[in-house]
Amino acid sequence: MSGDAADATAEDSPLSTLRRRLERTIEVLRGADLDVRPFLPGEDGPLASFDPPPDHEEVDRYWVNAPYAYVVVTYDTEDDNHVYHVVEPELDDFEFELLQRVVDDIRDPLLFRDDPNEADDETLRDELAALLEQYGVDASMSTFHALSYYLRRDFRGYGKVDALLSDRHIEDISCDGYDLPIFVYHDEYSDIETNVVFGPDELDNYVIRLAQRSGRHISVGDPIVETTLPDGSRAELALGEEVTPRGSAFTIRQYAEEPFTPIDLIEYGTFSIEQMAYFWLCIEHNKSLIFAGGTASGKTTSMNAVSMFIPPRSKVLTIEDTRELSLYHDNWLSSVTRERMGEGEDIDMYDLLRSALRHRPEYIIVGEVRGEEALTLFQAMNTGHTTFSTMHADSIETVINRLENEPINVPRAMVRSLDLLSVQTLARFEGGRVRRAKTVGEIGGIDQRTGELDYSSVFEWEAGSDSFASRDSSLLDEIQSERGWSRAELLSELRDRRRFLEHLHDRGVTDYRRFTALVNEYYADADRVMARIEEAEDGTEGEALGSDTADPADLGPTGPTGPTADDDRAVGPAGDDPTDRDRSADRNDPTDPGGSTDPDDSPELDDSTNPNGSTDSGGSDTGGGD
Repeated sequence: MSGDAADATAEDSPLSTLRRRLERTIEVLRGADLDVRPFLPGEDGPLASFDPPPDHEEVDRYWVNAPYAYVVVTYDTEDDNHVYHVVEPELDDFEFELLQRVVDDIRDPLLFRDDPNEADDETLRDELAALLEQYGVDASMSTFHALSYYLRRDFRGYGKVDALLSDRHIEDISCDGYDLPIFVYHDEYSDIETNVVFGPDELDNYVIRLAQRSGRHISVGDPIVETTLPDGSRAELALGEEVTPRGSAFTIRQYAEEPFTPIDLIEYGTFSIEQMAYFWLCIEHNKSLIFAGGTASGKTTSMNAVSMFIPPRSKVLTIEDTRELSLYHDNWLSSVTRERMGEGEDIDMYDLLRSALRHRPEYIIVGEVRGEEALTLFQAMNTGHTTFSTMHADSIETVINRLENEPINVPRAMVRSLDLLSVQTLARFEGGRVRRAKTVGEIGGIDQRTGELDYSSVFEWEAGSDSFASRDSSLLDEIQSERGWSRAELLSELRDRRRFLEHLHDRGVTDYRRFTALVNEYYADADRVMARIEEAEDGTEGEALGSDTADPADLGPTGPTGPTADDDRAVGPAGDDPTDRDRSADRNDPTDPGGSTDPDDSPELDDSTNPNGSTDSGGSDTGGGD
């Protein structure tokens, strides 16, 4: 149902075809006066329709760009799998040819505009209306808005993939070569084939365009590029058939517009409240940690979330290959590697890390360690800098082996400076994929008898009950000694942090700006914060911490742009998915011509129409990335 190829209509007789051509000729000669107005579904009718293929049963349908594009998921009873269909406005032969001419004629005015910024929607609509009037085409509003959709999709969006990138149920988009269907990872249907396909020339041009939009260069001589798209998605591109024999390829991994907070990860079951309170106390006391795990186990998401526990005003410096980390912190310096430009040289993570030490940061966050930069990172740990990072490994033993051997080669005596390891896993649980902190361990000293590095597990995930078992912590004993606390004082500090996190979890405080502001308030006056929590729990007078009616000015130090009541957002279904926010707002019936064109205002689909049962993913945890 895509407008990329003309959709065949009922065959016209020669007489009716001649009559239509004569009418078009007269219109061109006399010109046209187009009265553009907003699209009215009830009056202009639906722009697209969809009928399931033979042997397919429709199981889901929802908007991704109302009222223009929607998605239909069908179940192929013969092949026993799901298929993802993108449904876009339909164009007849004349409209398709008209679109091609408009694209050719509108490109030059946009390229040579005085305003260097990219054309906005209003500009595209104005240019389209002017061209149609010049052509003498008295287009209906359904035709005008269908053409406007494709212009916006191809000039401002991401072409054929735009609808996929607009679907917040999708985490990964994978194109494997020429004339092959794109596959996506959907939070309810896992890996699923789509009806989106690129031809050879079309795919080559699309990969080059993705590279250019992200400010990178790709060519046959340099055919592989890893980059970040303007919307924050992470892309791996390959051009031509030399390195990918089936043709040009790309994989796009989507991330949330807003970062996940510790409350999100508690809600999704990735960590428990006890674990988060433990991380908080360790991070506050400058303990270094590494998040390890396999691909898409949520390492970077977790590291970004616990970084919100960093004390306010502490100087934080982040180093990444591709921009993923997002902190709501005043004193934050972000740095990203760069390929050689002109006569310059590459700036890699090792260069950035050496430079970072001269900035005198208190916390250094490195996206991932996998080479010589690891040695400098551990040197920074040994000189008093608190460091966070991620790496690919499936156990504490594997992390230590990777650190001590090629190509990283960190001496065992330096590995001792690492305090914490969190090993995460992407596992199957109750029919869905979930992300869990499989082990949280502490690095000890070197065993004098064996010469091996000692380590112990503080938390272990028990898959049978989906719960976390805890053990004694030597790091907490170390913090107790450093602060001169009694055991009762240490336990009181942990208990207060647990109550704080429980309070925010119960009230759904998941906006990262609001969460950070409340953590900062706790650092500023913990007694006052705990008193407010106690008042709220006892039902006495006083504003509940994190409540929607709380005065944003009363949230403590938040930097120059503090949160407001408008910053609150709904919590999406359980799933450590950086693209998974308030999904329910999108699940509206796109076939209802009388409904609202705003997907947030349209009626929700009744899950009872789904032959496979409810589509609610409330118990699954399917998204995320590194």
